[in-house]
Amino acid sequence: MPGLSKTNIPSLKQIYSGKVRDCYAVGDDKLLLVATDRISAFDVILGDPIPGKGKVLTALTNFWFEKLKDVIPNHLTGIAPETVVKPEEIPQVAGRAVVSKRLKPILIECVARGYIIGGGWKDYQATGEVCGIKLPAGLRQAEKLPEPIFTPAAKAELGTHDENISYERVVEMYGEKVASTIRNATLELYKRASEYALTRGIIIADTKFEFGLDENGNVLLMDEVLTPDSSRFWPADDYQIGTSPKSFDKQFIRDWLEAQPWDKRPPAPKVPEDIIEKTADKYREALRRLTGTDIEP
Repeated sequence: MPGLSKTNIPSLKQIYSGKVRDCYAVGDDKLLLVATDRISAFDVILGDPIPGKGKVLTALTNFWFEKLKDVIPNHLTGIAPETVVKPEEIPQVAGRAVVSKRLKPILIECVARGYIIGGGWKDYQATGEVCGIKLPAGLRQAEKLPEPIFTPAAKAELGTHDENISYERVVEMYGEKVASTIRNATLELYKRASEYALTRGIIIADTKFEFGLDENGNVLLMDEVLTPDSSRFWPADDYQIGTSPKSFDKQFIRDWLEAQPWDKRPPAPKVPEDIIEKTADKYREALRRLTGTDIEP
């Protein structure tokens, strides 16, 4: 199964190409969002795609949108992507695209952390805090937090790191109503998803959400939701406090890159075929565990 690195849909106007998604205009008020098989690490898009990755992201996101739709409305329109492109373009969107409402993005990456790991673990070791939130003393790596925490970040330009900010800064940027809505939704989405995932043998250590505003100023959930690209998924039966757990996400390919003589600037090293295959397997395993389904080859 070859990977799709980029799309070419001449019947629609392309308005954006990100780390993973290509975005096209559908009329004035809708978008076609296509999840390619591109993968990024350390804010660098790698040269080799992960076959099937975009279909996994789309299937998982659609699953979570349906499961969590009573928490907050989302950007889906229900329009089949195959109906907004020409017949010869359908193979590029089948199983990997959605037609969404066109929203004004809220430029905040809304992160929910339930366990102390990654950058949060490094911050905690240095300061006893994560993003300005004081945590209990004596926590160990990968330990579950007493309660999930909301750690927002201001979204940066492509190729640069997002900046962690305080909740108070979110209020300054968007007002108390929007700030409290995205904070409360982030924590409730994480709570419900993590409780469900545990029943499927997966710990969701942390995850990030993105939100947008519709024409009436209502907050909607958008982009991708609770995927291996936006979350840390750990196998529950292999979880141990004090170590960096195995994962069903792109941490596997990050670990390989960390072992290479690379300064984390483009271009990234060429990834061996076996690392690509194992990464693809991890994405699909996450989908199978959480949904009981698999992607079409």
